[in-house]
Amino acid sequence: MKLSKPLRITRNIILFFFISTFTVAVIYRFVPVYITPLMVIRSVQQIFTGENPKWHHTWVSSDKISPHLPMAVIASEDNRFATHNGFDFIEIKKAIEENESRKRKRGASTISQQTAKNVFLWPQSSWLRKGFEVYFTWLIELLWSKERIMEVYLNSIEMGKGIYGAQAAAKYKFNTTAAKLTEGQCALIAATLPNPIRFNSAKPSPYILKRQGQILRLMKLVPKFPPTEESVKKKKR
Repeated sequence: MKLSKPLRITRNIILFFFISTFTVAVIYRFVPVYITPLMVIRSVQQIFTGENPKWHHTWVSSDKISPHLPMAVIASEDNRFATHNGFDFIEIKKAIEENESRKRKRGASTISQQTAKNVFLWPQSSWLRKGFEVYFTWLIELLWSKERIMEVYLNSIEMGKGIYGAQAAAKYKFNTTAAKLTEGQCALIAATLPNPIRFNSAKPSPYILKRQGQILRLMKLVPKFPPTEESVKKKKR
């Protein structure tokens, strides 16, 4: 049966979308992510408000990032990151129940979801973006390792005004490198991630200092990431 022209166009658009996104995801499994939609959007916003655009970002491999930082973001953002498939249904259920009585709604986005959003999508929340976010989260969980997802996350996440990734945050917030970030500095960075424009890890408010303490305590409780050979052996027993 021959398809009509509109149906052929629709089919080709859908095929192009899936093939192109799959290809890009495969490429990003190996190639550093030097630019994201959020970086471009923030720069354009700064220009429209009459500011000089600030864009500080330097990709570094995971072995050049303090091992405390992945632990801090897991403790702060996504306790079950190492074990879920991209979506934490336990937290989603909790958020739905809590949001029935909360004025300020809380989300349950995982590090995988945030990585998918940062790398492929735009920041403004909508049902359309959420739909794409589910797809891209599934895609990177399928094609990337957890270690790669964390590496991309720590290199692409917004950590201050015009500051993206661990290396830029270390330089402009603490005058050091990502590799030399202390446990306390990593906890401060993680504490500001829900709103890195409002909160400054270099000049923490009492609220951020309180969050830092909570994160430091949680860092001792969450499983080590990436898992060591010893911890993997214990799980198998």
